Amino acid sequence: MMSDTQDSRGCGPPAIILASASPRRRELFALLGLPFRAGKAEVDESSHPRESPQEMAARLALSKARAVAGLYQVPVVGCDTVVTIGGESLGKPLDAEEARRMLASLRGRTHTVYTGIAVVGKGHEVVQVVETPVTMRDYTNQELSAYIASGDPLDKAGAYGIQHPTFRPVASWEGCYANVMGLPLCHLARALGAWSITPPADVPTACQAHTGQPCRAFRTILPEQSVADAN
Repeated sequence: MMSDTQDSRGCGPPAIILASASPRRRELFALLGLPFRAGKAEVDESSHPRESPQEMAARLALSKARAVAGLYQVPVVGCDTVVTIGGESLGKPLDAEEARRMLASLRGRTHTVYTGIAVVGKGHEVVQVVETPVTMRDYTNQELSAYIASGDPLDKAGAYGIQHPTFRPVASWEGCYANVMGLPLCHLARALGAWSITPPADVPTACQAHTGQPCRAFRTILPEQSVADAN
């Protein structure tokens, strides 16, 4: 079921439901220009034995979408993000000490972020997993401690937000920046085509303007929206 922390964006009835309570995903989703309603889907987010990070991200995204799809007559989007390094999948840290351990293990190294997106409704299900390699900078222990004290890591997979304005943990990435934030918008826009839903916004341009980062992926995902600056 969906929690009661729901809200609405846009005018008129929702064209789609976002099964997420993440403020970052809501901000990104709003860039599509579609009226939508958002709220947390209550599902067990535990990992399964011998489950790959890709499988985990896909399974949880689909579970979240399915959990509320029966309540609405419009498609439901579920999302889940998994960070993995050295064969270990990192979800949201349970406390500050686990956040410290995660961030220490990521420091100065390259890891992979997988975000699963699932769209469910009207007899259709579309599931895909988007992969982004990310290299962290060699932040100091003092910077790490200050970031943990801010509380920001505790609701994020891998214990960090790529967009944090002062910690700025990432040195470089490949592919979709928004994927690391938790919602690969171009991939979602493409997936919505199965329901004949076309976002009114120029998605790559809106995403780049919101994140302040160049898009390195959209030309292969939404080639028809080629007016955005990919440099």
